[in-house]
Amino acid sequence: MQNLYSEVTSLDQRAVSKFALSEELMMEHAAASMGHYILEHFPPASSVLIVCGNGNNGADGRILARQLEGDYRISLQYQNDTHYDVIVDALFGSGLNRGLDPATCELLDLLNRFDAFKIACDVPSGLFANGALDPHTFKADLTITMGGLKRSLFSDAAKEYVGEIRVANLGISRSRYEISSTWQLLDPSDLSLPLRTQISTHKGSYGHLSVICGEKIGASIIAGSAALRFGTGLVSLISNENVTIPFELMQSHSLPSTATAIALGMGLGEEFCDDELSELLDNDLPLVLDADIFYHTLFSTLLMRKQIVLTPHPKEFTHILRVCGIADIDVKTLQNDRFAYVEQFCAAYPNAVLLLKGANVIIGTQERFFINPHGTVALAKGGSGDVLSGLVGALLAQGVDPMNAALQASLAHTLAAQKFDKNNYALTPYDIIEGITTL
Repeated sequence: MQNLYSEVTSLDQRAVSKFALSEELMMEHAAASMGHYILEHFPPASSVLIVCGNGNNGADGRILARQLEGDYRISLQYQNDTHYDVIVDALFGSGLNRGLDPATCELLDLLNRFDAFKIACDVPSGLFANGALDPHTFKADLTITMGGLKRSLFSDAAKEYVGEIRVANLGISRSRYEISSTWQLLDPSDLSLPLRTQISTHKGSYGHLSVICGEKIGASIIAGSAALRFGTGLVSLISNENVTIPFELMQSHSLPSTATAIALGMGLGEEFCDDELSELLDNDLPLVLDADIFYHTLFSTLLMRKQIVLTPHPKEFTHILRVCGIADIDVKTLQNDRFAYVEQFCAAYPNAVLLLKGANVIIGTQERFFINPHGTVALAKGGSGDVLSGLVGALLAQGVDPMNAALQASLAHTLAAQKFDKNNYALTPYDIIEGITTL
């Protein structure tokens, strides 16, 4: 995991006071980090346009120009009809706190039209600290961010604009520059699979997930199949009627006495009346909740439970915020300030674990927050969320605590999708489930 920060000005000041660095020296290192990349990837005499602002970000750009001058053809102002191999955006960086003026918007639009490799210094100009974007934001192929990772780089909106992200060394190791943070970025190496190490066991040793099977049976089958693939010893679909399901899944009309976790909401519809659901949930088993259950009259009561994971997409989360009395907003407003609304919900419901789906998944509880940036566009397909719910339910059933169940399920979900080696539009839920087997 890597630390994420809403701002790093305080970290810069700490580096100056505690480690005797100067602002000028840190700027030299910031520029050198960009320069080293250009030196490694572009031959001498390549044309480099460095567009500088008035603040520290612009100073980084001007220092970069000095460091590269003589080896590269450097321009600090664009010229019409000129070809550039590299464009460096050093206009604003992470200090942007106001809307862009028309001249800057016109300039950024022009830079985005150039057929060149584009590098953002610190963050792309137009990206705000809360992760929101100006419509004219610089679209980078590479962002070299200074000192530590900015949380804004991992908003849903930013994913289209930041490109590859690298952290520049400012003359001090990250272990000394950084301090602990309540927000962290998940790495693939953080994945911990439910591998079986004990030899003398049986299927009951690995939990029994009960999936409440609603009107849309397919959603429950997908969730149950994913859970079985992710190590659960037994999976039962709970239904009112006899339904056709895969042979490896079991079926019941009541909650099995051996159940160790429940998955509820996917494809639920109006299959169960309130009394029936209340009876099924009259226990203290861990729950993973998704989809239709967020709109159910029982949802507010379920939020009070101690072992619960919620897996909404943004539209569902706006509904949750509304019924919880936290905020009455639309999806656009949420997406422009995802971090803040997640923090508000987790403060109001400290027993719940929230897994907010998106291009970059946010997972939070109380004052601990994680971002999973490993999702791909291939996951934008019906049934992908049902797989995720099944993976969370599988770990809950095996005794994993809700927070770690959400973290590990989300990582497995996204990394399995990354393993799909066919066209990204062709991914199906069962491709994800198959990918789980070879992580």
